Amino acid sequence: MPDSSDPESACEDFAPGWPGIEARWTSSAKDGVGTALGDSSRLWFALSHGIVNEVYFPRIDQACTRDWEFLVTDGASFFSEEKRDSETAVDTLESGVPGYRIVNRCRRGRYTLVKEVFSDPERDCLVQVVHLEKWEPGLRLFALLSPHLKNRGAQNTAWVGDYKGVGMLFAEREGTALALSVSGGWCCRSVGFVGSSDGWQQLKAEGFLKTCYRRAENGNVALTGEVEAGEGDTLTFVLGFGRNASEAGHQARATGDELAEDLRERFCFPWRDWLREIRESGQCGEVAESSELFWPSLSLLRVHEDKTFKGGTIASLSIPWGSSKGDDDLGGYHLVWPRDLCETAGGFLAAGASGDAVRILRFLQASQESDGHWSQNMWLDGAPYWQGLQMDEVALPILLVELAERTGALDRKALQSFWPMVDRAANYLIENGPVSAQDRWEEDAGYSPFTLATEIAALATAGELAEKLGDRSMARRARAKADEWFAKIDDWTYARDTDLAREHGVDGYYMRIAPPEVSDACSPLGGFVAIKNRPPAEAVGQAVEIVSPDALALVRFGLRRADDPRIVNTVKVIDALLKRDLPPGPAWLRYNGDGYGEHEDGSPFDGTGVGRPWPLLAGERAHYELARGDTDAAKNLAEALENFASFTGLIPEQVWDADDIPENELFRGRPSGSAMPLVWAHSEYLKLIRSLKDGAVFDRPGICVRRYLDS
Repeated sequence: MPDSSDPESACEDFAPGWPGIEARWTSSAKDGVGTALGDSSRLWFALSHGIVNEVYFPRIDQACTRDWEFLVTDGASFFSEEKRDSETAVDTLESGVPGYRIVNRCRRGRYTLVKEVFSDPERDCLVQVVHLEKWEPGLRLFALLSPHLKNRGAQNTAWVGDYKGVGMLFAEREGTALALSVSGGWCCRSVGFVGSSDGWQQLKAEGFLKTCYRRAENGNVALTGEVEAGEGDTLTFVLGFGRNASEAGHQARATGDELAEDLRERFCFPWRDWLREIRESGQCGEVAESSELFWPSLSLLRVHEDKTFKGGTIASLSIPWGSSKGDDDLGGYHLVWPRDLCETAGGFLAAGASGDAVRILRFLQASQESDGHWSQNMWLDGAPYWQGLQMDEVALPILLVELAERTGALDRKALQSFWPMVDRAANYLIENGPVSAQDRWEEDAGYSPFTLATEIAALATAGELAEKLGDRSMARRARAKADEWFAKIDDWTYARDTDLAREHGVDGYYMRIAPPEVSDACSPLGGFVAIKNRPPAEAVGQAVEIVSPDALALVRFGLRRADDPRIVNTVKVIDALLKRDLPPGPAWLRYNGDGYGEHEDGSPFDGTGVGRPWPLLAGERAHYELARGDTDAAKNLAEALENFASFTGLIPEQVWDADDIPENELFRGRPSGSAMPLVWAHSEYLKLIRSLKDGAVFDRPGICVRRYLDS
């Protein structure tokens, strides 16, 4: 018998069209990201355009699907794809709870799907509860799922089968499997190769599954299933995962046997309880309560943490310009970056979530290399991805330890347990600084104000911690090196009497200077050059000059006063070159000549492009304004950062700063095709809210202020 309620359908064993078209990922502009709170469910998910996109299992650095959506036909000429042919509204199930309610209304008025999306808190399953609020008679509903198991769309195998008599759709690749089930069962099911025999092709052409294929092996595959549908119906779909098909099927069936409303409450309660505990700590007071973005930002940080590698937090549950990216071009966003980890932990500390910050410190402790440095970025198990080295990523963990102790997250015993990590990192800085093989933007090597600021602040901090713990030898060494480099900041990074300085009426400005031989030797995406105590360029004219808001790190880390004339001059040049006034507010480019962003015509970044403004930098500028004593300016920039967030509260990595290109979904002041959300941006926002509450820069090391500004 054909697996179909349609008498015109046929059934065949093997789908034609192997291996399918080349696999691609999907939009990075997410509407939501989520996971259950707790360790029993090792699953994460992302949404955009009103549908589920990537689902991750069993680690947060392993995507297993491209997307999962619903198609509607009338069995003949009407074909509607919800992600393209409906108006979408998305909201969270509750404030700060990363489960979602999606309403997709057909643009032709023929149906309305109301969906709740959340994960089973006790199993590796994603749940979609679909209510047909409006449904014209004669319409047919199909689920379409594209597996990309273990970060690859190729080499997946799909089939129609059952688990203990329950009909399901399965896919498997290299020890990871998924199973898709639905309450009430399937009318018909088919698998096929994307672009040829998949369900989308059949439904577009015929309006129904004319041929139901049972198996599609070793390619880019898709799963399609039809369900009985009528107005007012509610259907529960479950996507389960496991090491093999039986595990995935068991998970899906067990979740499907439960009441959806019970699962929903068990999903929401732990998030609700976690947020309540932090709220009651009172760390951020009325400032946090007046912000609609504060608690969702805090939850978003927690969403991005792995369940097995505690504290391991990735940069973003998105793939920048994903629709143009294949299996071998995921980028660095599903990786752990020591810098982003430290920024994230700082966000937790700012909100009073001390335990979450300490887990990150423990992850850093476990992933530190034996010589004291950390990989530029890495998989959750510590395996390096890019092969570069960034000295700020060696310095920032030291500063994080001090911040955790200062805010009460570490007592003396805990501080002592982290001292070996701090000691190794400090020794590495002393022996290998001050030039970084790359700056914090993963570009060429050179003398970077940001890197220098973090290195000097870290060594001064290490010296104080060493003194506190009785290691007087390290205290002397670290302080001496910090003082030595502090005295050379201007020699290394302050450019005087240049054409740019004369153009803007200043005597000079801070910038990153990359000696030409260093610039030529480093690739923009992580090429490593071993550099040890290289002297600065003879003259600015013999070097590559880069102006960046990074220079404000000298203020942030307590090495220059905000009203220092050199800083004021630098701000003037930064704003002239890099500031962009946009409808949500001002944002800044990373540096002059940045090539990370869409091309002028809006086509995706492909290794070259044009850099776009970063909302994150509005938060960093707000901290500078607060240090300058201009609280109103800082508040205005905090509001701008909020305005850059999406309607579901996600802050993008970059925003579009040119004329609208609707066909590319690019609108002035709104997200570009880069990452969204960016965890770092949400961390910066949390720290800014805390800084506004305190009336001072939250993560500014007091030792540096006392040693270099007050002495």
